[in-house]
Amino acid sequence: MAESTPLLKASDLPLKEIPGSYGPVFWGAFKDKMDFYWREGTPKFYETRRDKYKSTVYRTNVAPGPPGFSNPQVVMLLDQKSYPILFDVSKVEKRDVFTGTYMPSTKYNGGYRILPYLDPSEEKHTKTKEFCFDVLKLSVPRILPSFHSAISECFNSWEAALAKSGKVNFATALTPATFKFNVKAFIGRDPTEAGTNSLGTSGPTYTQLWQFPQIAPILVVPVPKILIPLAEVVVHTFPIPFLFVKYFYGKLTKFFQTYATELLDLAESKHGLGREEATHNLLFYTLFNSWGGINIFFPGMLKRLGALSPEEQLEVANDVRKAISAEGGLTLKALSQMTLVTSLVYEALRIDPPVPFQYAHAKMDLVIESHDSSFSVKKGEMLAGYMPLACKDPVVFKEPDTFLPKRFMGDGSKLLKYVLWSNGPQTEEPSTSNKHCAGKDFILTMGPLFVAEIYSRYDYMQIDADGNLTILTKKRIPRRA
Repeated sequence: MAESTPLLKASDLPLKEIPGSYGPVFWGAFKDKMDFYWREGTPKFYETRRDKYKSTVYRTNVAPGPPGFSNPQVVMLLDQKSYPILFDVSKVEKRDVFTGTYMPSTKYNGGYRILPYLDPSEEKHTKTKEFCFDVLKLSVPRILPSFHSAISECFNSWEAALAKSGKVNFATALTPATFKFNVKAFIGRDPTEAGTNSLGTSGPTYTQLWQFPQIAPILVVPVPKILIPLAEVVVHTFPIPFLFVKYFYGKLTKFFQTYATELLDLAESKHGLGREEATHNLLFYTLFNSWGGINIFFPGMLKRLGALSPEEQLEVANDVRKAISAEGGLTLKALSQMTLVTSLVYEALRIDPPVPFQYAHAKMDLVIESHDSSFSVKKGEMLAGYMPLACKDPVVFKEPDTFLPKRFMGDGSKLLKYVLWSNGPQTEEPSTSNKHCAGKDFILTMGPLFVAEIYSRYDYMQIDADGNLTILTKKRIPRRA
């Protein structure tokens, strides 16, 4: 850890003007928008301005911007000293900022402002987050068996494809497997099972079609240069009307209304939520928050695992197998004993957080500190952060850009307060009074469980630059004497 250089105390930090500029009205924002989408992308967009201003706090416009979106002006925070202000709800407001400087139409969520868009000061935030906590608690007994069943199908598919063609895009089988698991764990129903309003095998497609218009304005869409003007008009100029995905969201809603009746009863009787509002919150928890997060996190972690050497992967496998052997199976207690696996998962969440952006409005005039300066921010200004850079802060982490699986083992656990993936420090817990991810513990179970399932079955995997799984070596069973 690079903490050998003492950080200046607040009283010692010089007060400076925030560097950076929003540029001329419209054109400044339009230029930054074009830089973000087409000329630089992430993380270069943020790195370029950080280096230009020689500051981890600066003013800039962020996507999506004009002409069809609201004010894109933000104060960007990119270090471990300034970034945590985004979590302090005594100083910032988190109302309607889940997706940034714009908010998708509430039609995408049945006409309701669902939990991610609520500020903790709102009474509805407490009710909906308590409901979310109950949903997660009730899912615990289903997690291990549901995941083992779904991921085994995925592994079998990988093996068959590799035997046939020598490589497989790992997401082809992983995406439906994790979808089936998430729905079954949360509401106790296999979405592919036949029945009234069943989703069949279309659930992942319906969900991705519903998700896309909500996040499209901040996505860097890889398209050929000749198609950039078309992509810009269709995806980044104005919000995409809900009408285009109404049918798919209707299918998802009917499924939850049909098969999540016990949870909806609970929402109504215990938390005072109407069934309609509870349905749309539950759907969002399950398919946007949980599955959407896993659908980003697992592929990223797979690529990290596939880049480890055979010796490093065998060390991970031994950590898994030792714990399983000690507990007589892959149990929650066994997961808690996998120290290398746990560290590896924290490192994956540090370097590739599933949700890379955070936003908030200043509730009052504030002074924000970076490591070497302080800056005045006015009430109402929007603050924004790009977490992958904050979590690679060289003042805190040695070799910040390097994936080090053992980083958080032993004394390295002291660094966990700087792991911010869950909308707050890893060392703090979610509650109704903060915006810390309600599913924090769920993800911290699923990450090690995914790694454990892999290395309880395989010794080694290799993934190429295109995301194809090319080598999958089955676990060697020692011969008995």
